[in-house]
Amino acid sequence: MEFLRKKRIVQTFYLFLILLIPIMAKLIDVQIYHGSEYAHKALEQRSIKVVLEDIPRGDILDRNLKSLTGSGLQNKIVVFPTIMDNPQQVADQLAAVLKVSASEVLKEFANGSGILPYNPNIEQISTITAQQWDGVMVLPVQYRYQREPMAAHLIGHLGSIPSQEVLEQLAVETNKSYQLGDLIGKMGLEKYYETELKSTKPERLIRTFTDAAGTMLAGMGMKLEINQPDPGRQHLVTTIDYNIQSTVEKVMDKHIQQGAVVVMDVNTGDVVAMASRPNYNPANVSNVLATASADTFIDHCTSLYQPGSIFKLVVAAAALEEGIVSLDSTFVCLGEHAELVNCWHHSGHGPITFDQAFAQSCNPVFAELALKLGPEKIIEYAKKLGLDKQIIIGYPIPPDRRQNLKLIAEPYNLVNSSIGQGPVLATPMQLTAMMNCIVNDGAYIPPRVVIGLQQTDGTITKRFAPGNSHRAISPQTVVQIKQLLTLVVKDGVGKKAAIADIGSAGKTGSAEVAGQQQVNAWFCGYAPVNNPRYVVTVLVEHGESGGETAAPVFKEIMEKTLAPASVD
Repeated sequence: MEFLRKKRIVQTFYLFLILLIPIMAKLIDVQIYHGSEYAHKALEQRSIKVVLEDIPRGDILDRNLKSLTGSGLQNKIVVFPTIMDNPQQVADQLAAVLKVSASEVLKEFANGSGILPYNPNIEQISTITAQQWDGVMVLPVQYRYQREPMAAHLIGHLGSIPSQEVLEQLAVETNKSYQLGDLIGKMGLEKYYETELKSTKPERLIRTFTDAAGTMLAGMGMKLEINQPDPGRQHLVTTIDYNIQSTVEKVMDKHIQQGAVVVMDVNTGDVVAMASRPNYNPANVSNVLATASADTFIDHCTSLYQPGSIFKLVVAAAALEEGIVSLDSTFVCLGEHAELVNCWHHSGHGPITFDQAFAQSCNPVFAELALKLGPEKIIEYAKKLGLDKQIIIGYPIPPDRRQNLKLIAEPYNLVNSSIGQGPVLATPMQLTAMMNCIVNDGAYIPPRVVIGLQQTDGTITKRFAPGNSHRAISPQTVVQIKQLLTLVVKDGVGKKAAIADIGSAGKTGSAEVAGQQQVNAWFCGYAPVNNPRYVVTVLVEHGESGGETAAPVFKEIMEKTLAPASVD
């Protein structure tokens, strides 16, 4: 009997133990694994908060960690109407300070706790602070577009979640919480890095604690929570240099209504500036959409164009590398009477050496060379020089399938292709990387736009290493091409790109556009000539010629970029 009794006790113990296991597991889950989450939810339920960020989201930074979106702090008036003793009186007095109507202020109070849509000056801030009204204070608020953004087409813009379907898709793709109406990336880096940039909690807010009735708890006051790291939000660090980008933007605003500029660091292949026109401000996208042209949101830096005579660099590299031509080889240019293709110099250059033909951008000479090389060789060298590569490290734009170098080999295409017309297409980014290959003695370096991702505390979460270079053409051929590029600026059609003292080199291009008298004007080059630091590509749509329209823009950008740095 005693044995059976003890057995029942043991069985009962184990039964209780088995029943307690799920409860213990749940307690462990609540206390250890989700303790902070539930504590945060409890805090949210017993407090009123105002987020001191207009768009809680990771920033997009230049290579020196300066904001490209224009992010910065701005003093704003923060109100908690529920804790005011007399909201009407506060509204009257506050309206008098701000020089607005009291009814307008009361209307804002009716929206609940938040940030008033006014920009108080220093005197008004001092007056409001001195009054010490309950539920009113002036605090710095983080604004994403506090200053005008840089590199708008690269950064992209934000827009509201348009539908429940998109909302559900985002939740699955990002594993983050969204609500209808939240702002998400629609274009550019904002779109491609939505998952990483999206915040999970504010990093700046002010909170007041309340009871179940919503009344502020005595003695608790206000709690300002700033510099609270958001582990779910990351900041994108780009290769862009804010100062160089600013220079490019200002020069383009003066000279280019439609086109693109790309600036590359010759040592790394990093893109330190890229800008497109027409431009827009990501802070006012809704206004732009109503009035802008179709080209406004196109990133012309990564769009395909006929490169015109810049493509002659490919033909020259192939002909020199294959031993078909030397710098002093002689040709005859008959101008508009040439058999294969007309020369821009209608009366013709007459007898002309190859180096002068390159400097003067003589079309018939390159058509003749193309026939000697054949399309397969031209395609081969175009690929070696990166004109089939649209990949940009850290910038995952979809490839444009219209770029097809094989079309050069199609019937009747070879001659037009030799001068960068017909089926030949390239982006300003690709031409910049091609010229950088020449600067680097024939080693092609893939362009890079993003360095990595990091958290607010500086912790690096992901790095994008520079791409592996490959040998495209021999150093011996590069020496000759550099002589040709220098001659273009010294004695040829690119004289307006000449930079005093330090020198420059490059190639012009004037690509005809069907149905237009004006051309897409190009200049792609580098400086200083003996110790290059940057490659700059300029595209001006609807220009006169590469030498007349694009070359002076190249010169101005390069001179200002290479000038001693000024204090920002």
